[in-house]
Amino acid sequence: MTSASLSAGLRPLFVLRLLSVIAVTVAAPLAARGPSGPALTSRSVSADLPLTSAQQTAIDRYVTAEMARQRIPGLALGVYRHGQPIYLRGYGQANLEWQAPMTTDTRMQTGSLGKQFTATALMRLAEQGKVDVDASIRTYFPEAPASWQPIKVANLLSHTSGIGIYDTPERTAPGGAFDYHADFTEEQLTKAIVALPLEFKVGSDWRYNNTNYVLLGILVHRLTGRFYGDYLHDEFFAPLGMRATRVISDTAVIEHRASGYEIKGGELRNQAWVSPTFNATADGTIYTTVEDMARWDRALTDGTLLKPGSLERMWTPFKLTSGKENSRRYGFGWWVDAINGHRLIEHNGAWQGFTSDMARYPGDGLTVTVFVNLDSDHARAYSIAHVVAGLVSPALMPPLAKALPDDPKRSQSVRGFLMRAAAGQNTSADYDKGADYKFDLLEQAELAAALPAGWQNAPMTLIQREDSRGGVRYGYRIGPADNTRVVSVTITPSGGLTGYSISADPDSR
Repeated sequence: MTSASLSAGLRPLFVLRLLSVIAVTVAAPLAARGPSGPALTSRSVSADLPLTSAQQTAIDRYVTAEMARQRIPGLALGVYRHGQPIYLRGYGQANLEWQAPMTTDTRMQTGSLGKQFTATALMRLAEQGKVDVDASIRTYFPEAPASWQPIKVANLLSHTSGIGIYDTPERTAPGGAFDYHADFTEEQLTKAIVALPLEFKVGSDWRYNNTNYVLLGILVHRLTGRFYGDYLHDEFFAPLGMRATRVISDTAVIEHRASGYEIKGGELRNQAWVSPTFNATADGTIYTTVEDMARWDRALTDGTLLKPGSLERMWTPFKLTSGKENSRRYGFGWWVDAINGHRLIEHNGAWQGFTSDMARYPGDGLTVTVFVNLDSDHARAYSIAHVVAGLVSPALMPPLAKALPDDPKRSQSVRGFLMRAAAGQNTSADYDKGADYKFDLLEQAELAAALPAGWQNAPMTLIQREDSRGGVRYGYRIGPADNTRVVSVTITPSGGLTGYSISADPDSR
C-alpha cells in the first residue's frame, strides 16, 4: 500500500525533540541457524565494524537533520552488507504520547514494501508446481468474468493486469464497495473486485495497483488452505527466525509496537483507523523490524528463499505485450533500477502513518532499510535510504539535481500561487477547470507549514520536468540554501494547475 505526496509542518517544539538520537544498537553477524532460527545478537559500536566512525557520524548527522526537515517522529535504520547487518540504529520516538524511544527492535509497518513477501510466496508455490504464474487467473478464480481470461498471474505480480483500483477515495469511503470501516470476507472482497471494470487491455500498460496483490493473497489461501499471513509465517518468517514479523493486528498485544502518525492541516495526529480486513490484505500489511529484515536480506542473498531463476525473474522488469519493458521497470514485487550504473532493486511502502523503503544494491553487496512512523504525504524514506547508501559507498550517492532552463513567467506564476495559498486565500482560479478543485483552508494551512522558513525571499530553481497525465510536471527547489524543499506542480496546456506536492529535497545532505 502506498500513497502520494504533500509535506506539511509541525510545531517548532516538536521538531526540537527529533534532534536527540535514541538507542544505538549495532548487530553482529547472524549466527548459524538453530532450532528457533538464527540468533541476532547486539553489541556496542566498536572500531572493528565495517563502517568507520566517520561514516557512522555522517549517517547520524544526516538522518537526524533529515528527520527534522521531514518532521519525522521516529526512524529505524538497517544497513546490511552481503546479508549481514553492519549498522542498525533507532532515532527519535516510536510513540510520542509515552515518549517511547525508537529502537532496532521496534515493530514498524511495511506498507507496500511487504509486497515482496507476497511475490516470494507465489514464486515458492510456482517452484513447487502449485501455481503457474503464466496461467490465466481464471484458472484460480473461476468466478471472474470472461474478459479476465487473458490476465495471467504474472500480470497481477507486475501490475499489468488492467484490473480496476479498489482503494480509490470513492470506493473506500463510507458505503463504498470497499468501505475502509467495514469488514469483508475474502469471498466478499473477491466478488467486489471481479465486479470492477477493466481500465486497460491486459499487458498493454503498467499501473501500480494494490488490487493485484489483494487477489494474490487470496490466491495463496486458495492454493494452500492457509491464510496468506499464516503461510508467510510458517514458510518464511519462523524458519528464518523473524520472530517480530507478522500481519498487522489491532487487537493482539504486540511488544514494541510503534505508533503511526499523519499530518493534517499542519498538525500531527494518530493514524486513521481502518477495519481489520484492510490490515490483513496481501498488498502491504506487515509488522517487522530492521533486525528481522537483516534475516530476510540474508536469505535473499544466500538463496535460502528461492532458486536463482525465480529471484532473477522477480528482479527483471516485466515486458508489455508490445515487447517493451513496462514504463516503471517493475518486476514481481520489486522496482528494478540503477544509480550511477549500479543495479538497484527496491520497494517502498506506506500505510497508516508509516513509510518504508528497502534498497538493495546486489552488485555492491549492500542493502539499506528505512522505516519511519509518518505518512508518505510528508516522509520520504526512499530518499533517506539512497543517501545513506551513498554515505556507506560513495559510488552509490545519488547525483545532485542540475538546474534546468526555466520560463520566468511560469516560475513567477508558481510563486504567486504559493504566496496566495500560504496566506490562506482561495486559489481556485489557479486550477484548471477540469481539476475539480475545492478550496480547503486546512489544505492551505498544511501547505504553509510545509514550506521552509524564509522561502518567500529565497530563489526558485527548476530541477525536474516530465510529462504527466494531462500536463507537465515541474519540480522547483525553493528555500534558503541550508533548508530547501521541492515544490512540484502539474500544469495543463492551458496553464492551470491539476495538483501540487511539497516534499523534502533529496539533495539536502
